[in-house]
Amino acid sequence: MAPQSPTPIHQAVREYYGKAAHEAGPCCGASAGPEKIQNDLYPTELLDGLPADIANFTNGSGDPISLANLRPGETVLDLGSGGGLDCFLAARKVGKTGQVIGVDMTPEMIARARSHAAQLKSGNVEFREGFLEALPVDDNSVDVIISNCVINLSPDKPRGFREMFRVLKPGGRIAVSDMVTNHPHPEEALKDQEDWCACVAGALERKEYMEELGKAGFTDVCIEPNVEAVLKAVENGRVRSPKDTSKEEILEALRDWEKVERTMIVPHKITAGKP
Repeated sequence: MAPQSPTPIHQAVREYYGKAAHEAGPCCGASAGPEKIQNDLYPTELLDGLPADIANFTNGSGDPISLANLRPGETVLDLGSGGGLDCFLAARKVGKTGQVIGVDMTPEMIARARSHAAQLKSGNVEFREGFLEALPVDDNSVDVIISNCVINLSPDKPRGFREMFRVLKPGGRIAVSDMVTNHPHPEEALKDQEDWCACVAGALERKEYMEELGKAGFTDVCIEPNVEAVLKAVENGRVRSPKDTSKEEILEALRDWEKVERTMIVPHKITAGKP
């Protein structure tokens, strides 16, 4: 059951991504193009055979599919499934005996994802409208949870982590790409809805992220910077940086980013399991 009254953050994020659902351009991921696949977040072979408009439509920050090491027959849940790209890639991995469920709170994104599914004739993928903090998914019913630059958007991450733990089967696992910050956000940033929508204000510090996953019951938590994604973003000019900062200086800062004085928000690979 969804929260009775979505928070202002929920409403702002839903409106922001509702507009994005009607546009071809991505948020912080690939460079979109109508005729050619230009998505550099994933290995080329993962995207082979997909129409360019589907392959290029992503608001992600990494590649949770490769991270998840999906197997035939598994049931996969994608949190914040957007236009459905990760769901369709997961469906290929789990095969006809597997199932993929995408959950998103934005009606426009659900509509776009279902349109893409019909276009691809994806029989083992379904999309459900719902919140990360109240997933429309049964207890102990999912083998793997994936998510791509979405958990940072949740205004109540501890509750979201508990929901993830609830729906996973014992022995299940998560494979997430998400934004992580090196310093706590100032109070005014936490109130800025535009910063939330831009995957800035909602990003947790690595230590807090690990602690909250542990409190929810997860074990073997691993959170590592996605160096490959960061380097590609720097190379392609998708990283916001102070004026007059060279690419070399940015790359040097990334090598020990947690000790950098200025605030940095970096995509990470996050894995954990349910005992």
